[in-house]
Amino acid sequence: MDPERPGLLTDVPGVAVGHWSDQAGRTGCTVVLVPEGTVASVEVRGGGPASRELALLEPNRHVTAIDAVVLTGGSAYGLAAADGVMRFLEQAGRGYVTPAARVPIVPTMGVYDLAVGDASVRPDAAAGRAAAEAASSEGHDVGVVGAGTGCTTGKWLGRERAVAGGLVAASQRVGGVTVACLVAVNAVGSVGHAATLDDDGAVQGVLGRSGAGENTTIGVVATSARLDKVACRLLAESAHDGLARAVFPTHTRFDGDAFVACATASETGGDPVGIDALRMATTVVVERAILSLAS
Repeated sequence: MDPERPGLLTDVPGVAVGHWSDQAGRTGCTVVLVPEGTVASVEVRGGGPASRELALLEPNRHVTAIDAVVLTGGSAYGLAAADGVMRFLEQAGRGYVTPAARVPIVPTMGVYDLAVGDASVRPDAAAGRAAAEAASSEGHDVGVVGAGTGCTTGKWLGRERAVAGGLVAASQRVGGVTVACLVAVNAVGSVGHAATLDDDGAVQGVLGRSGAGENTTIGVVATSARLDKVACRLLAESAHDGLARAVFPTHTRFDGDAFVACATASETGGDPVGIDALRMATTVVVERAILSLAS
């Protein structure tokens, strides 16, 4: 792993990432393809999530494995990108086996970027398929690309003071396995901002001027360890800890923050790594990835 960069999600063996971007419309989508048998769970916080197939990832649900994760712009409209990813996976012979057909499991999360570009341009099934076809395990772009194309941050200080967000990533070796993340940062809060109080004790900022549901930070955490759904849920929770360390304010009713955490079991030969070590690594990589926006 190159010490000069924070790392990429594809540092986890078997994970591939692809993007579709519309720079004129300021939107896009990102597809994460994972190996067969990859176990996943989720944690959703904040008041305005746009999502699809996340309830299936709760630890008490029947299905354990996923085939891909989609991060998309376009708010709830952009969830249609998953249709193209499902067709791509179906043709590749992937999916949960049912009596009639394989059904690809594709959890999808969206950010609200309609107000920064052309609101009529949203990722659709064709965009999702294009991103899936472009997915590579050899690395991926970050920044103003894919689901990060229309992301902004700092809107709690007033929309006129918003700054560019984007897609960020980081990875870390822990014992014999890798923990990595890919995050689309579209937060109402500010990256690397220290909370301050007015003389009367109120937090400085104008949060009420930002529309509910017009923000959201979404991401994927992947590890090469072998974990069950409960352990993946714990990693998703720790991803939110990293978000809270890097952005202030976070998890507000104006955000729809969500993280999917998945375990590929693609590196199982090293020293056993406990779940608490993996949770700490998850917090660190998410924080490091998001803070790269402030550097």
